[in-house]
Amino acid sequence: MKTIAVVTSGGDAPGMNAAVRAVVRTGGYHQLNVLGVMRGFHGLIHDEFIELNPRSVADIIHRGGTILKSARSVEFTTPEGQAKAVENLRRAGVEGLVVIGGDGSFRGALRLQEHGINIIGIPATIDNDIPCTDFSIGFDTTVNTVIEVINKIRDTATSHERIYVVEVMGRHSGHIALYAGLAGGAETILIPEVDFCLDEVCERLVSGYKLGKAHSIVLVAEGVGGNFKTGRSLNESSAFHVANYVTEKTGFETRVTVLGHIQRGGNPTANDRILASRLGARAVEMLMEGRSGYMVGIINNEIKATPLEEVFQQEKSTDLEFHRLAHILASQ
Repeated sequence: MKTIAVVTSGGDAPGMNAAVRAVVRTGGYHQLNVLGVMRGFHGLIHDEFIELNPRSVADIIHRGGTILKSARSVEFTTPEGQAKAVENLRRAGVEGLVVIGGDGSFRGALRLQEHGINIIGIPATIDNDIPCTDFSIGFDTTVNTVIEVINKIRDTATSHERIYVVEVMGRHSGHIALYAGLAGGAETILIPEVDFCLDEVCERLVSGYKLGKAHSIVLVAEGVGGNFKTGRSLNESSAFHVANYVTEKTGFETRVTVLGHIQRGGNPTANDRILASRLGARAVEMLMEGRSGYMVGIINNEIKATPLEEVFQQEKSTDLEFHRLAHILASQ
């Protein structure tokens, strides 16, 4: 093997640059040529390759986002687009491709493997919803970003004795809300994986008020809308729906903060930098070993390789013990 390439795809996640750096420097250590693909699968189709070396990835381990950029590519979903991507990879002499991204990125990678391209996937998504790995790159940074916001919001919530409803990302997964809510001391955590009744949420807030809690933080994953048991249709964001319902039922003053894309940005934490470095290096080693069609993940702090087909057959479980613990700690 002489030449490999690396591509970042899907939503950006803090730590992607650290993974790119690890791929490039591990490849260089083993005397491989390393190419970067700009703008995800779009760049594969449009021949957007750049040469990477240890100097070109200097000073990026601490940077959020991805120096390789990312973009959607409807064209890649077509057989013609995939054939063009394969043609460009072969013309560039690429013998192995490291794909850094999430579920959609890995499905695209498998299409390339069907055309004979060697593929290794690295999980990078702030939602942490990829199975067969305890954590994905970017999740730890996002949780810490949310905790910082919760800390600041609690200051003003305390001053004005209000209930703040904070909405975080997680359309189908409540990992961000669950981890940040537990670590940030949220009084209530609402996630897609757990059904709930808003009347019960109101009762908990009223009970807390009677215990002397003059303010509360309600952390809501954006995807909980389908779990509302109020008999109403949902025509607003999850957080605003919760806030309006709480005010209507309890009379408490509420405020809403929707964090949005601030959760994707920022310098990656030490945990994300280390995880990205370990997975990036192992991905290159696996390509050199002749292995393809795997995702490298972290389980019990050990790097594990799982066939991508198996990854798609499983669903990431949510540690509901965290949810139970948060409920207990917030009830006093």
